[in-house]
Amino acid sequence: MAKTSPLGTSATYLCFVAAPCRGCVVRHRIAAGQPPAIASIIIGKMLRCVATVLCSAVAWQMAHAAQPERSTSPSRQFVIYGADAKVRGAVSGLAEQTKTNLLTLLRQRDDWKTPVVINLQPQQANVPEIPPADLRFSQTGFGIKVQLDLTISKNIDVSLVERELLRAILLEMIYRKQPHIAAGAVLVEPPDWLIEGALALAPGRDRGALIEAIANTEKPLPLENFLRQRSALLDFTGRALYRAYALALLQMLLDGKNGGALAQYIDHLSDSSNDPLADLKARFPILADDAERTWQLALNRLKSLQTFRLLTFAESEQRLDELLRVKISEVGKPVKVVRLDELAQHKLSASEKMALDQLKRDLLFLVPQTNPVLRPIGREYQEIVALLARGKRRGLPKRLSCLEFTRKQLAARMTEIDDYLNWFEATQMNSGSGNFTGYLKAVDQSQLQTPRRHDPLSVYVDALEDQFEN
Repeated sequence: MAKTSPLGTSATYLCFVAAPCRGCVVRHRIAAGQPPAIASIIIGKMLRCVATVLCSAVAWQMAHAAQPERSTSPSRQFVIYGADAKVRGAVSGLAEQTKTNLLTLLRQRDDWKTPVVINLQPQQANVPEIPPADLRFSQTGFGIKVQLDLTISKNIDVSLVERELLRAILLEMIYRKQPHIAAGAVLVEPPDWLIEGALALAPGRDRGALIEAIANTEKPLPLENFLRQRSALLDFTGRALYRAYALALLQMLLDGKNGGALAQYIDHLSDSSNDPLADLKARFPILADDAERTWQLALNRLKSLQTFRLLTFAESEQRLDELLRVKISEVGKPVKVVRLDELAQHKLSASEKMALDQLKRDLLFLVPQTNPVLRPIGREYQEIVALLARGKRRGLPKRLSCLEFTRKQLAARMTEIDDYLNWFEATQMNSGSGNFTGYLKAVDQSQLQTPRRHDPLSVYVDALEDQFEN
C-alpha cells in the first residue's frame, strides 16, 4: 500500500511561495509515495491558489491606495472627500456653522438622517466647463443620496459654497421622512427665498445694503410675483433686491411663535403645489386674511430700521442697555421691566418667552450696527438669550456676570481713550479734527456782547437795566 505524505501544510506551502526553485524537493517527496500524474495535478492546484491569493492582495492594496482621503464633520452628517486635511476641515466647519444657524432660526434640534457627501476636486484648466458647485440628489437601493461636488480654486466664492451647503441641508430636511422615493418622481428643491433669507439672517451679517436696496425701491414687488422669481436669473442689482425681499419675508414668518411653523413648512415642501403663495397661507395664519397688506407692512418695517452707519461706542452701549431691560407685557397687568439675570433664576412664563423672542430678533439687527469693539459682547448676549428662550439656564448667571464686568472695564477704557485723544488734539496737533468746531464757536459767540439798539424804547430799557445793576 502506497504511503502518502501530508500536503497543504504551512511549511510546504511557504516553500512554494518563497522559494520556487526548491519545488523539486517537494516534488521528490510527493513522487516517493504517489504517481507523478497525481503529484503534478496537486502542484498545479496549489500554484493556482497562490496566484489567486496574490492577485487578491494586490487588488486590495490598489483599491485602498486609490481611495481619496476623507474627513467627517463633528455631527457626522458631512463626509468630505478630496483635497488636504486643512481644506476639508475648513469646509467641515463652514457646513456645521451653516447648519447651526439654520437650526437656531427654526428652533429645532439636530436630527439628521441622511449624510451629505462633499467631494472636493481641484480646478482643471483643460476642463473649464466644470461648475464651481454641483448638488446631486439621487435615489439608491439603500435610500436617498445627497452629494455636493465643489471645485476648489484660489478664487473660490465662499458665499456660493455656503449657499449650496444650505441647499443640501434643506434638501435633506425636506426628504428626511421619505427615504424611499419612487423612480421618476419629481423632486422639489428648497425655494430660493428661504435660502437667501436664512443666509441674510445669519449672525454677523451686514444687512445695511439690503435695507438700503428696499428703501430705494419706489414700488415694491407684490408678494406673489416675488415668490415666483428665480434669483439665478437676476443680475447683480436684482439679486441684492431679491435678498432684501427674502430677508423681509423670512423675518415676517419668524415673528411671534412661527419658528415651529416654518419647520413644518419645510417638512411638507415635498407635497407643495405650483402655487407658492397658497402653500404659505396654509401654514402661516398671518398671511391668511390679507397677505399683500402683511407683506407691505413687513417691507415698511424693514425700511424703518435705517441701518446705514455704524453706531459709536456710546450709542451702542445706550442701545444695548435699552434692549437688555426686558419688558414683560401681560394682560391686565402693568408692563414689568426685568434683567436677564433675573430671568435666568426661574422657569419662564409664556409672556417672558415672547419677550425673549423679541429681544433675540432685536439683537439680531443691532449687533451688525454696533461698534466693532462691542460686537463680541453683543453676540454673547445673543447666545445667552437663545439659550434662555429654550429653557436652558445652567451656567448663565455666571456668564452674565462676566459680561457685565467686561462691559464696565471696556467702557472705562474707551473713556480713557477718548480723554487722551481730546488732550492730544488740544495740545499736540497742529490742526484740529473739526469735532469741536461747533462747540468752540458757540462759546465764542456767548462771550460777545450783543450790539445795542438806539431806538427810544431800547434806550429807555437799557437805562433802566444800568440803574438796577448799579
